[in-house]
Amino acid sequence: MIDSIQGEFVELKARGLTEETCRKFGYLVGRNKHGKLVQAAPYFDADRNLVAQKVRDAEKNFAFVGSVKEAVLFGQHLWPEGGRRVVVTEGEIDALSVSQAQGNKWPVVSIPNGAQGARKSLEKNLRWLNTFEEVVLCFDMDEPGLAAMVDCVTIFPPGKVKTVELPRKDANEMIRAGEADKLVNAIWNAKAHRPDGIVTLSDIKQEVLKPVEIGLPWWSSTLTALTYGRRFGELYAFGAGTGIGKTDWLTQQIVFDVVDLDQPVGLFFLEQMPTETGKRVAGKMAGRRFHVPRDGWTDQELIDAIDKLESSGKLFLYDSFGSTDWERIRETMRFLRHSEGVRIFYLDHLTALAAAEEDEKKALETIMAELGGLVKELDCIIHIVSHLATPEGKPHEEGGRVMIRHFKGSRSIGFWCHYMFGLERDQQHEDPAMRTITTFRVLKDRYTGQATGEVIYLGYDRECGSLFETELPEEKGPFKDETTDNDVPF
Repeated sequence: MIDSIQGEFVELKARGLTEETCRKFGYLVGRNKHGKLVQAAPYFDADRNLVAQKVRDAEKNFAFVGSVKEAVLFGQHLWPEGGRRVVVTEGEIDALSVSQAQGNKWPVVSIPNGAQGARKSLEKNLRWLNTFEEVVLCFDMDEPGLAAMVDCVTIFPPGKVKTVELPRKDANEMIRAGEADKLVNAIWNAKAHRPDGIVTLSDIKQEVLKPVEIGLPWWSSTLTALTYGRRFGELYAFGAGTGIGKTDWLTQQIVFDVVDLDQPVGLFFLEQMPTETGKRVAGKMAGRRFHVPRDGWTDQELIDAIDKLESSGKLFLYDSFGSTDWERIRETMRFLRHSEGVRIFYLDHLTALAAAEEDEKKALETIMAELGGLVKELDCIIHIVSHLATPEGKPHEEGGRVMIRHFKGSRSIGFWCHYMFGLERDQQHEDPAMRTITTFRVLKDRYTGQATGEVIYLGYDRECGSLFETELPEEKGPFKDETTDNDVPF
């Protein structure tokens, strides 16, 4: 026997609880040994012997009289084993509240030590809880309570547990608000817990039924038609040999995004000073090669182009200061997304991020996995450039075909990217006209698969520095290449 606090069963007006409810659970009001008015919740052992009381004063100080070592859950002594459902709350007052809302007729129990001790308490009484067909967890709707519910679900057999989502912080707050009926509905509408990431068609039905639309266009209308545009949440990879023109292609796409689509963009050109990048982008917009000296342009034309880009407020350039730290770049992308609304990024080039690492291949795998998660997290588009390994046979600079396996870190890039593109040009072709023809090849199309293997031929207007779609001259091709790509398809 314990030296228990004596008292009486009374209505707890501040809590919205009736005398009947308090009497049902043995929850009384009395005075402790110091004469202070307290509330006392009884705890029993498995043989229904009183072994402890949880005492609470007006200042919400808690203490136990007796020992809870042998105690079962609060209220457990009231209910026989087995049955349709038992509700478990985070505290005694919440247990009284749920019971009262249900007419004090259905099993309700509480853990003794709040969310932090929930798992241990339920494990201790797991055999008794598992005699019920259904265990309903009705914890507080704060961070500790929600986390405890998720944690406690894992100790039960699959399908046994349901969790309650309350419109207020806890069950007693609903009783005090006169929402007993809503509390009962929330308990009866409790849902079987699913791990994060599991959804049903009911969860996503409205999204599934939305019309399929073309994504953001490319500057190349043919590429837009082949890929159905670009979609937020996707990665696009580009690979080309040295001097092939991938920077020309990218800057033309950047200008299209800023000027034609009115989209803010973030540029991470890691081997190029922001001043040069700015000149190249301005040149694409103005139809002038500002990065080439004595090429017919005037200072005023450059000033006008820069002013126009500046006034748009859409262009954000990253100055790496010689640093190519991936973590810093990743956090800068997050900043631009949340602070400036940027949803289109260009990263040139991926290889520089891993160059200083001891294990380049492993570093690329880690970075690509994080990029794959980042486009989903930020709901953005990231275009990445990768250096290419030296191919067997004809070099890329002489028109050698670009293949997936040529990308440095090709396995991880191929796994995470939604599209992969290669640019090819024979800079040593005997025909000067052919030296300007670029073959833009679709290497991977995860969206439909139908664009894989398609090519677009691009010409180059040297006077204005712009690429344009063209036809391949009939008499000869840009290269002759008999290699085949034996990569395992992604």
